[in-house]
Amino acid sequence: MENLPDLVISNAVVVNADGRRNAHVVIHDGKIADLVDVDHPVPPADVTVDAGGRLLLPGGVDGHCHVAQVTGKFRTIDDYAVTSMAALWGGTTTILDFGIPRDSSETPLEATHNKIALARESRCGVGLHGSVVNWDETIPAQLEELASLGIRSVKMYTTNRGSTLADNDTILQVMKQMVRLDGLTYIHAEHDAIIVDCTEAHATSGAIGIRHLHETRPELAEEVSVKEALAMAEYTGAPVYFVHQSTPGAVDLVTAARLRGIAAYSETCPHYLALDESVYGERFPEWYACCPPMRSPETVSALRERMLSGAVHTISSDHSCYDLSQKLERSDDIRQMPHGLPGVETRMPVTFTEMVSPDGRGAERFAEVFAAGPARINAVPGKGVIAPGYDADLVLVDPAEVRTVSGAGLHMGTDFSPFDGKNLRGWPQLVVSAGRIVLDGNGFHDPGPVGRFIERHGFREGAGLPAELETAGSKS
Repeated sequence: MENLPDLVISNAVVVNADGRRNAHVVIHDGKIADLVDVDHPVPPADVTVDAGGRLLLPGGVDGHCHVAQVTGKFRTIDDYAVTSMAALWGGTTTILDFGIPRDSSETPLEATHNKIALARESRCGVGLHGSVVNWDETIPAQLEELASLGIRSVKMYTTNRGSTLADNDTILQVMKQMVRLDGLTYIHAEHDAIIVDCTEAHATSGAIGIRHLHETRPELAEEVSVKEALAMAEYTGAPVYFVHQSTPGAVDLVTAARLRGIAAYSETCPHYLALDESVYGERFPEWYACCPPMRSPETVSALRERMLSGAVHTISSDHSCYDLSQKLERSDDIRQMPHGLPGVETRMPVTFTEMVSPDGRGAERFAEVFAAGPARINAVPGKGVIAPGYDADLVLVDPAEVRTVSGAGLHMGTDFSPFDGKNLRGWPQLVVSAGRIVLDGNGFHDPGPVGRFIERHGFREGAGLPAELETAGSKS
């Protein structure tokens, strides 16, 4: 029969950030066509899947992934085909990667064009952030070109001297350009001078191996850097987004800035909610080499409270896919080893376990940080909401089902997971991406390289600022 919808997911508990309803979800041409109350008959369709009262959530938007990333002598072992399939296995249907110059010979624009070319192999939608390391007179034109491509955010690091460190002059000038271009400034906030001094002191005493990572990057270094970046954002009027915040103090600084009218946002990652610094005493501390490092149990507990209260705006994986052999190569010296964790596939179950009860309570807040918030703040059109007209990116989950993580059984292309052996809930049982069923009880159905490059809107155009931030403007 002609004109039937492509797919109906019937008898679902449809969960959005602003509430839930029992409905049949009608999908056609890659879009959500309708939501029909469950007391009405199931609409006919080419394919019907009975949700059986399980939770149906928006497909995840992971705003912080590193794919095929080159840092010094190390390159992550993944590509877009592998990472995008792992994302879909984990209920994430959109990823945002970074065009970070591999060294001084590559411009921000060249780095981004290289990533756009690689992303043609992706199985899910891909957006990009730019990145600036050193300011020069060509940067404004490069940022204009990125904006014309739909790349409306730029990441800068306040640490990593000799590779990705952007000095304060660069950060300030880029922020001013992002205001002009209606963009969003991403900041990796760790105070470089404090970290270098602390790390060198540990090296002098011989305590420079991976088991000492958490001692070399103190919470103070993160919080001082957040405070400094917020001052520059307040001065310029630039919206600012802090990646992978690991301390409640850092989050509280952002909260206070928002009360002053600054458009500031906090992101954290699953590993900062579920793991603490005791992991550096385990058999393979290399599994947990990341910056910032894991924090004390007290800090983790307080950060989790900030997440549940709404003070944290997004949860991202910070996916960086090295294997154990790369980590072990220089685990004797944290200054030389690659940092970053594989996590795009486990972002959903780890976060779900921390935020949602087995009976589904808390799923709305989860939907906000997992999908709706990242889509809205990053101005990714058509994502993060289950409603007519939005992209048909959906995840079906039984909130009570428990599975045990096996690093070797995941699909990220590496040989370990920092969550190996953990019992987690929130594993996808059905994943729909752009209207296609890519994961169900019969396994994974590779759609091929169908993922499109997503042109994002301008920040204020697309993000829908809360009323208290609408008037935040330039102070310069």
